[in-house]
Amino acid sequence: MAAKALQIPLPIRTPPPPVTMQTFIPVHLPPLSLVDTFHQVGNADRMGITGRGRELRALREWLDEARGGAGRLVLCSGEAGIGKTRLAQELAGTALAAGSAVAWGRCVEGEGAPAYWPWHQVLRSLGADAADVLSGDACSPEGRFQLFEAMAGAIREAARKSGLLVILDDIHRGDEPSLLVLRHLADQLGELPVLVVATFRDPGSPRLVGELSRVAERLELRGLDLAGLREQLPEATDEEIDRVHQVTGGNPLFVKEVARAMADGTWRPDRPPATVLDIVAGRLGRVSADCRRLVQAAAIAGRDFQLEVIAAVLDLPVADCLPLVDEAVAFGFVDHVGDDLRFVHALTRDAVEASLTIADRAALHRAVAESLERQFADDLSEHLADIARHRAELAQYGEGEAARRWLVLAADDAVRRIAHEEGVRLYQAALTIGPVPPEERCRVQVALGRAAYLAGDLPTCVAAAAGAAEAAQIPEQKAEAALVLEAVPDPGINATAKRLCEEALTGEVSDASRARLLALRSHLAFYDGEQERLDALSSEALKLARSTKDDQALADALRARQEACPGPAGRAERLGLAAEMLALAQRTGSARSAMWGELWRLDALIESGRLTAAAEELPALRVAIERVGGPVSAWHHDRLAACIAQARGRYDEAAAVGRRGFDRMRVVERAPATGAYFALQTSLAGHIGVTDEAAAFARQTFDPPPRFATMARLSRAYLLTCAGLPDEAAASYRQAGPLETWSLPAFFVLPGYVYAALACAGIGRHDDLAALLDRLEPFRGEYVVGNGVAFMGPVELALGRGAAVLGRLDAAIADLVVAIKQADRAGAPGFVAEAQYYLAKALVDRNSPGDRDQAKSVAQEADLQARSLGMTAYAERTASLLAGFTQTTRTALSSREAEVAALVAEGLTNRQIAERLVISERTAQNHVQHILTKLGFATRSQIAAWSTRAAR
Repeated sequence: MAAKALQIPLPIRTPPPPVTMQTFIPVHLPPLSLVDTFHQVGNADRMGITGRGRELRALREWLDEARGGAGRLVLCSGEAGIGKTRLAQELAGTALAAGSAVAWGRCVEGEGAPAYWPWHQVLRSLGADAADVLSGDACSPEGRFQLFEAMAGAIREAARKSGLLVILDDIHRGDEPSLLVLRHLADQLGELPVLVVATFRDPGSPRLVGELSRVAERLELRGLDLAGLREQLPEATDEEIDRVHQVTGGNPLFVKEVARAMADGTWRPDRPPATVLDIVAGRLGRVSADCRRLVQAAAIAGRDFQLEVIAAVLDLPVADCLPLVDEAVAFGFVDHVGDDLRFVHALTRDAVEASLTIADRAALHRAVAESLERQFADDLSEHLADIARHRAELAQYGEGEAARRWLVLAADDAVRRIAHEEGVRLYQAALTIGPVPPEERCRVQVALGRAAYLAGDLPTCVAAAAGAAEAAQIPEQKAEAALVLEAVPDPGINATAKRLCEEALTGEVSDASRARLLALRSHLAFYDGEQERLDALSSEALKLARSTKDDQALADALRARQEACPGPAGRAERLGLAAEMLALAQRTGSARSAMWGELWRLDALIESGRLTAAAEELPALRVAIERVGGPVSAWHHDRLAACIAQARGRYDEAAAVGRRGFDRMRVVERAPATGAYFALQTSLAGHIGVTDEAAAFARQTFDPPPRFATMARLSRAYLLTCAGLPDEAAASYRQAGPLETWSLPAFFVLPGYVYAALACAGIGRHDDLAALLDRLEPFRGEYVVGNGVAFMGPVELALGRGAAVLGRLDAAIADLVVAIKQADRAGAPGFVAEAQYYLAKALVDRNSPGDRDQAKSVAQEADLQARSLGMTAYAERTASLLAGFTQTTRTALSSREAEVAALVAEGLTNRQIAERLVISERTAQNHVQHILTKLGFATRSQIAAWSTRAAR
């Protein structure tokens, strides 16, 4: 390598004189001490940022608003050299002068930075422990959200005293995990005293930048006009200004380079450079050979570099490199940033790198990689991605095996850092460097599949699992490949998972692997509707897992078995499985196992009608869920808490908690989020009427996963009957097909039948209603619960309502009496009122001796209960029912009593009534009491309501 020649002392060429004219942008990022930068560059009012007054004013206004608690994200875009960083520097000075904290994070050029690198820099500048904040459970999807929330918490804490400005530079070069953190934070900025300014180069921004644009303000920087150039080049003639504008397009960096060329006498207006790269390359030819070699080696290392690394690449003592650094600084190639060195601009580095031959470039990549490996041998974690980048450049020169090894090491490190997308990218890069031995290919494909699954990239996950299975050399590898996948609502993905699972089960694998494969196959059978296979598969999986003493196998098998024990018949076993899962959690310290155990126990308690006990168990579930972290686990808590609140008649609480859970989950897995929230809305509609949101759900086109299509159509039909839309309800019911063809997941059979029965009662499908009542008979004594998302009361309530519609009044009355007792015992007052209302109606319709008096008493109780709970769907029904009883007693009131009743309706007290009618107060009181007795009322408000209706 030519670096050896640099050991010979050579004369250093005298650098050109410094540029004296005021230039637009000092093209280095500020050091960590931004106060120094502020004093150096001044503010816009003092020095002036040519052509950027409007943008700076907007940024200052947003900064003021952020300091007041209304933060936001600002995306600042433009071509390279347009002045994005300089504008951000100016804003940083303003923020510091106002007393706010400022933190910078920079995305490096190339792909050699560790995951979340810009956020590492932000946290370090804020004095936070980046390793502690940027951590979480790398083996679960929730780990990502633990990290996101921790990052948001650190930002929130840093902003608490006087506000915070965060500047993220060059996010077009950022790794996807870093951009996901930004997207997560953007949703919370509106309530924080934080302004985030992110700069990026346009065009060529990644997909997430486009997504960020929907939640951000935009600033697009353009080139300077002629007036701006005159400020930048005060000594230039008008002709020169015109020529520079033609050449540079007003790009401030290009203008700066032209100004430098004018100052040192190398500007040739008749032969101007076409780009910044051209002018920088020309200047490179004027430095000493030693300096040129130093900056070339540095350009390969990256925009930021450490002199120790470059000195080792050149095989020179660091002290001998210091004069060369001074020369590079004087010629405008690099600048000091804290303890490191940095190219003044990305285009400067690009120009220097372009000056290298292919052979020199390869040699320098190798030398930089080896230098990093030697210098950081004790802790390579911060440098794995960078070493992998350099090694990958050498793959085409016969060094593919080493490149693959470093790429896989870097990918493993990214996954450990919960940067799954970076892991996917690096694993994929490793697999492109061939030929890859089959065993290694299988191992890398398995790792790729797991990373892709955690990143939510299911197509890549499926392809990787299939590729791993194809490359597998032994049965255990085939098992690993199959276990990359999980059962999901997507039939296409499940088909591949089933094939790989069954292929793996034909081989001689360990008992632990077989137990996990059987558990996976059981989950797949659930989604395929193969209920008859669930019992055998899950039983075998659990038996085998218990014998292996393998905790992962046991956890997988317990989940499979729990899924295979649906409904009331499996409740006792599910409680036992919950206890076993909780014991496993205690033994292993697994928060996830604790969460599942608590969830299963709560589901069973709700299904048993033990609502008070279920409410008392919610804090234990919250503890487990907070340990797991993330929106999915939080959604599990919210869906159960909303279900319990809805069952207990706390409708506002149920709606609010249910909405919170829906908002959390829909950005992660929309199908289960929508299904659960729709079920809650449907159940609430039965008692409080159809809200605008529920009506929108009812009218929207449904596209549920195939396994849940029947359930969606039946529940929608019921909701439409609640909305008073019988024709639309009938259409939705017909879409479910003939009753004998229905396919309902086992956990939803009972609620599915109840939704269908109530829908049929509302649309007049009496034959289907009779058949459905027969199907509900075996469930007597149970409560209708849809897997912890909605409570529909006792089965007898549905049986009684359906029987009444069919004219089976004796059976209806008997069932509704039982339903009242069951709902009361469960602590579900709304369902007590519902059953009382329908019992009163059935008694009126039967009209046997004593029925009317009993109906009146029950209706009064229903009315009081419904009104106290805010059951708006029943308030008019119970009032109308009571009015029917009072119509026959209306003439029983004397004219004076009718007159008193009217005055009660006006809101008059007994004393006021006495004064109005010129009678004694005691006489007025007696009249009111007689009216209450005759009408069978208990309160003056009932008299008022009756009198008002009677007067219409």
